[in-house]
Amino acid sequence: MEDKAHTLKNKSNIHSDKDSHIFSDVPSLKKDYLNKVFVNRSLSLENIKCYGFDMDYTLAMYKSPDYESLGFELLRDRLVSIGYPHELLRYTYDPSFSTRGLVFDTTYGNLLKVDSNGNILLCSHGFSFLKGEEIQDYYPNKFIMRGDIDRFYILNTLFNLSETYLYACLVSHFTRSTRHINHQKGFQYGDLFMSYRSMFQDVRDAMDHIHDTGSLKDKTVKNLEKYVIRDPNLPVLLRRIKEVAKVFLATNSDYSYTEAIMKYLLESGPKTGNPKPSWRSYYDLIVVDTRKPLFFAGGTVLRQVDTDTGKLRIGTYTGYLQHSTVYSGGSSDIICELLDVKGKDILYVGDHIFGDILKSKKRQGWKTFLVVPELVKELQVWTEKNHLFEELKHLDAFLAELYEHLDSGSSDCPDISAIQSRRKVVTYRMDMSYGQMGSLLRSGSRQTLFGSQLMRYADLYSSTCMNLLHYPFSYLFMAPPLLMPHECFGDLCPVDMPSAGMTVTNRLLRISKTT
Repeated sequence: MEDKAHTLKNKSNIHSDKDSHIFSDVPSLKKDYLNKVFVNRSLSLENIKCYGFDMDYTLAMYKSPDYESLGFELLRDRLVSIGYPHELLRYTYDPSFSTRGLVFDTTYGNLLKVDSNGNILLCSHGFSFLKGEEIQDYYPNKFIMRGDIDRFYILNTLFNLSETYLYACLVSHFTRSTRHINHQKGFQYGDLFMSYRSMFQDVRDAMDHIHDTGSLKDKTVKNLEKYVIRDPNLPVLLRRIKEVAKVFLATNSDYSYTEAIMKYLLESGPKTGNPKPSWRSYYDLIVVDTRKPLFFAGGTVLRQVDTDTGKLRIGTYTGYLQHSTVYSGGSSDIICELLDVKGKDILYVGDHIFGDILKSKKRQGWKTFLVVPELVKELQVWTEKNHLFEELKHLDAFLAELYEHLDSGSSDCPDISAIQSRRKVVTYRMDMSYGQMGSLLRSGSRQTLFGSQLMRYADLYSSTCMNLLHYPFSYLFMAPPLLMPHECFGDLCPVDMPSAGMTVTNRLLRISKTT
């Protein structure tokens, strides 16, 4: 959704001369929609007294697909080391397959793309995509109960991309293996039966293993240039924010990894005449080991970190905020207390729709900014292929027109088979433009679970938090009023006013047409 207006105050124009050359080259908002911050709910930056940031995939953007390939290889190798077939070593990560927001069915081993109500939009068994009747063999109503979290696991994070691909590899391998007998809920090998649930648990255990042992972090730190994007404008963004508001970092990562990443992002780079400030000086508060989403509920014990040794000091910290001090654990309530701010004063920026955005919004009332790196590709495909969506809209409108004048006395039923067939073809062509699993945000004219959560819980969203550099810190992100269907009936709906049927990608189309 296009941001509409901003206030004229000069509070945000305060920045040092050494930063001015960066902003003189910033393109105007109409020039490049990839630089835009999109708006679901109106928000004035002038009212924000505190900015909070996650680290992984927010301030620290990882290079794709190299980073996902690394995670996949570590997971794959771990499974082989505990007894899985060595043939799995032949698989390498394919970035065209996975997308965020898929659901893994631990009973049948299927990967599902669903909408917010649990209706199935897409289903794959390994690398085989199932058609309508095949889907109904598993799910007679083409519907799942998302609330059944023991069975359905939502792969919501960017860290889940390698895991998602591994599930497909495992199911595909065992399905095609001549040594195994396929069953609906798993595979038989002699007297041994391996269920999809046990396979899922093995993958989850392998994921825990590479995080607990630090193998993924160790390999990342040893080759930061290969895996981490260093944006030279990040120090500029944090300096600008700190001139008008408080800034904190809240990450699930431990202190040693956080320090390695932050030093690379904020202290490395071309040598200048003056020594670069410590990375800790960019924040008023730093909290590691937050264990989000628990951080937004009861939290854990808040402890100080000895920055010389990386060890935690004994006892719960109960003192006042000390600048550049690093803390471990705690909760969102403690953040507000230490920084002397209320929930509505905070804009929290993160990439995790559940751990960062949903929980901070529902439990604390924080303002939220979701980082969606996939938006770069989503926008590019959307602008190149929007003629397909336009055709889909025309088909839907024609379909509605066939029924518009029917009443209770009508006996004829319109033949819509040709329209439905064409809708399926256009939807398929749209999906394939994004990748094998389609768009992160939609399938045809239907919104995905991830897309609906984005619109419900993220006040703002963009491909990167660095896009805040293109706005003054007095900016008013204005969301146009949204009409309900009964308010947009007949001639009552203004042409340029969106209705409740307008989804996130409709809004991206409106943006692309104005740039």
